[in-house]
Amino acid sequence: MNSRFIKLRMLFFLIAACLTTTLFPQNARIKIDFDRTIGQVDKNLFGNFVEHLGRCVYGGIYEPGSTLSDEQGFRKDVLEAVKGLNVSLVRYPGGNFVSNYHWIDGVGPKEDRVPRMELAWARLEPNTFGTNEFIQFCRKVGTEPYFSVNMGTGTIEEAQRWVEYCNVKEGPYYAELRKKHGFQEPYNIKYWSLGNEMDGFWQMGHLSAEDYCKKAREAAKLMRLTSSDIKLIAAGSSNYRPNADPDEWNSTILRELRDVVDYIALHIYVGNPDDNYYNFLSTPLVCEQRTKLVKGMICEEMLKADRGGRDPVYIAWDEYNVWYRARTDESMQGTRALEEPYNLEDALVIAGFLNVFIRNADIVKMANMAQLVNVIAPIRAEKNGIFKQTIYYPLALFANNVKGTSLDVFVDCDTYDTDEFYIGLGESQTKQTNVPYLDVSATYHNGEVVICVVNRHKEKAISTDILCQTGEFKGSFKVFEVNGPDIKAMNNFDKENVRTIAKADINPGGDKITYSFPAHSFTMIKGQIK
Repeated sequence: MNSRFIKLRMLFFLIAACLTTTLFPQNARIKIDFDRTIGQVDKNLFGNFVEHLGRCVYGGIYEPGSTLSDEQGFRKDVLEAVKGLNVSLVRYPGGNFVSNYHWIDGVGPKEDRVPRMELAWARLEPNTFGTNEFIQFCRKVGTEPYFSVNMGTGTIEEAQRWVEYCNVKEGPYYAELRKKHGFQEPYNIKYWSLGNEMDGFWQMGHLSAEDYCKKAREAAKLMRLTSSDIKLIAAGSSNYRPNADPDEWNSTILRELRDVVDYIALHIYVGNPDDNYYNFLSTPLVCEQRTKLVKGMICEEMLKADRGGRDPVYIAWDEYNVWYRARTDESMQGTRALEEPYNLEDALVIAGFLNVFIRNADIVKMANMAQLVNVIAPIRAEKNGIFKQTIYYPLALFANNVKGTSLDVFVDCDTYDTDEFYIGLGESQTKQTNVPYLDVSATYHNGEVVICVVNRHKEKAISTDILCQTGEFKGSFKVFEVNGPDIKAMNNFDKENVRTIAKADINPGGDKITYSFPAHSFTMIKGQIK
């Protein structure tokens, strides 16, 4: 065989390979390997948030006198919708609200409670809903309460007294006061945050990092002396504006409170004010980048910490959501404040946030969507009923299905680059490169794998091979999809354009599933591995 023939043959195979790649493009790939793990998924990743803001409490979860409310004034339709979200933990009562809230105003006979000026959101606070009503709400929906103390205008003594009221069985004054109010047994509240967004100039009682740490340390001391088993959450960065220094704030908090707190709380809100779909769909990756940066800070401080055998400090993303339409001066105050309408692209971003939390399950152990009802919320309530906003559906799928061990998933798919853009109103800029069209997380629990996939592509379905590297897929796999007619599709009282749909089961057999993820969709696939 002469050299000319060999060269022609090689050229033929090269051309054939190129044509095959062009005419028959290779599928995207997702590889599942149960030997490659990240960490245990904490149930508190599926938390939420109730603040005295707009119609979240009054006219949301609580509306005495309504024909839709029970005998205690709780909206029954809202309770059922909240149960559908399987909310693990609810943060209360704020938020900006808490920095001028004094818990004693919201307990005792309602006829004796004093209305106060609510300075954070410019409304009257009647105080007819407070600590005991919130505990009743939590018990009705089967969730755990998480209280935030006033570190703005409040004192460390006030924080200690609230812990005493909630957690001490009997004896001291505030424990006996709870009993006098009709609640004999202590609530044993486990989670307490030491203030809210104390790095923000907008916060009532705003402090420097050093002054916040001094106050938080002493509040923590009194609170733990009152109830030794509580978990404390420090106020990490919420101010990521261009002229802020969130990394300096976080490093100071972790250095000064590394022996004291159990979590550092971070906040993020994103939006799409420029109406750029692909920029917007990449915003959860900013959350992931911030997570990894703070994780590095935590690892450094844990080398020097003296925690007395307690777990290391974890991250709590205890406020996150899409929020930009209802963020003007007019829409942020009064009775109907922050009533954000959500569409399909917002739901995909929420699914992206949840994927981020799962992919970082070793360090992120709490997350609270802000908020639960009416105010930047998955549930919208009016006098005559409710409807579920688009963001309700990915949150419900995650909360009801995702548990166990987070897997380190390999993803091979096409990517895109974004412009340089602001991730939301009042936020910093980013430019994301090599953003995968498929955003993926996976978990494994008792023989079942759950795979969560956002297809960010606006026009194209992406055919994908899901490969099991250890074991084989067994039996039928359930498929659930959140999608709609277009990326701007919304829900309302008349029509539910975006919701969860059960698709046809997959019966793979062997170690490969081939599935085409539809354009602008969130898909969950779950089934057994043998």
